[in-house]
Amino acid sequence: MKRFIVVDEPAEWTLGADSAQVISVDDYLAASPPGGKSLRIFNLAGSYRYQSRGYYVSLLAEARGHKVIPSVKTIQELNAPGIVRFLPAEVDSLVQQSLRRIKSDDFTLTVYFGENMAAKHGRLASALYQLFQAPFLRFRFRRGRETWSIRGVRALAVDDIPESHVEFVREAARRYFKRKRFPSERRDRSQHDLAILVNPEESEPPSDRKAIQNFVQAARKEGFSVELIGRSDYHRLAEFDALFIRETTSVNHHTWRFSLRAQFEGLAVIDDPDSILKCANKVFLAEVLKSARISIPETVIVSRENYREALEILGLPCVLKRPDSSFSQGVVKVSSREEFKKQADLMLAGSDLLIAQEFIPTPFDWRIGVLEGRPLYACKYFMARGHWQIYNWASKSRSDVSGGWETLAVDDAPGPIVKAALEAARLVGNGLYGVDLKDVSGRPVVIEINDNPSIESEVEDAVLGNELYATIMRALRRRVEARLEGRPGAGA
Repeated sequence: MKRFIVVDEPAEWTLGADSAQVISVDDYLAASPPGGKSLRIFNLAGSYRYQSRGYYVSLLAEARGHKVIPSVKTIQELNAPGIVRFLPAEVDSLVQQSLRRIKSDDFTLTVYFGENMAAKHGRLASALYQLFQAPFLRFRFRRGRETWSIRGVRALAVDDIPESHVEFVREAARRYFKRKRFPSERRDRSQHDLAILVNPEESEPPSDRKAIQNFVQAARKEGFSVELIGRSDYHRLAEFDALFIRETTSVNHHTWRFSLRAQFEGLAVIDDPDSILKCANKVFLAEVLKSARISIPETVIVSRENYREALEILGLPCVLKRPDSSFSQGVVKVSSREEFKKQADLMLAGSDLLIAQEFIPTPFDWRIGVLEGRPLYACKYFMARGHWQIYNWASKSRSDVSGGWETLAVDDAPGPIVKAALEAARLVGNGLYGVDLKDVSGRPVVIEINDNPSIESEVEDAVLGNELYATIMRALRRRVEARLEGRPGAGA
């Protein structure tokens, strides 16, 4: 197979390539070199920006049936902001191993033809090149509390190569172009495109990095091409067939706007906007659960005019909840009239109504995961040490912020608890929910319904393992297929 290196200025090309012919970008764009489809093209143009000359080299190469590096797909991936915020598990493992001795919290890794100047990073450089097959790449990493994460990648031009690296790059180029075989471009057989909305900056996201990786792998097995997107990708939603939100949702927030826009564009979406609207407001939940005669704690909807009445009904201590509270934040226990009024005034400054409930102490809360009206998982979340909630955000010790947990098979959870969870979830919709309940002397009491339940590795997936992620992705796939076929789908 004849090989061509395509560069901006062949006369200035100094890296050498004994086994390939060097031609200009302009010459390649003007006409296909002789040799028919049996050509391999190495696109080393100075820029791969969308619709630049370098972009068109790869685009025309694919149109002409040539084998090209980088492909248009790789170029688009490099141009898409936020696409590499997470890596496949095996590559992420290499990142942690390779960077474990780095002292600073930020690290840049430059990859030339799949190699790095430091031999200790050789395996990582090769693995990253397998993901993004472009000649010159620069990856940025940042250390979090415990692990490194990728923050960005970009393609480099020849002019970006430092003088001190040129000799290494020249040798790497010789080795590269003398290869008899090159790794084939990643080809997934994806039928549908899935966007997963994440926020790497979120301190307490609904899914940790490992769980996100598990979702990605499960989605790919279900025929999805997967892209992790962020807040800045709102304008791109129409490119996808489905949206899965793994950032904490709220109504007055971009997550709800993403959900609403996705529904408008015809995407299958979890969490759907109706579920976010209903679950995000505890006033709505209290009223709808009470109307359906589902057991909840004694509850009073409080305004500025009736807090004394609430105290008479509930007594002390009691619990005050901001309508849009989540993860135990915006929820306080009060033990005196003065404390009740102080906390109520603070909450009513941002909302005309709030929730007051009787205080029901229990050693743990149940969480039943529900998907499309069926139980998915069952967890016990134990109260944080010395605290009345499962989260104690005031704790000075990070180990005491949350209590422990125990995950059970759904069949091993109490029947009345599971039944009450399913009845409560049906009042909201047909999506993915986490229903929190207390077992009060054998009587299930529903505390709240979450539209964006936490699914973390080694917690909610402790029983089902990868099947938990696969079940959710299968539900999304069914919804996509139902929409494409013009028939009512599960939760569509």
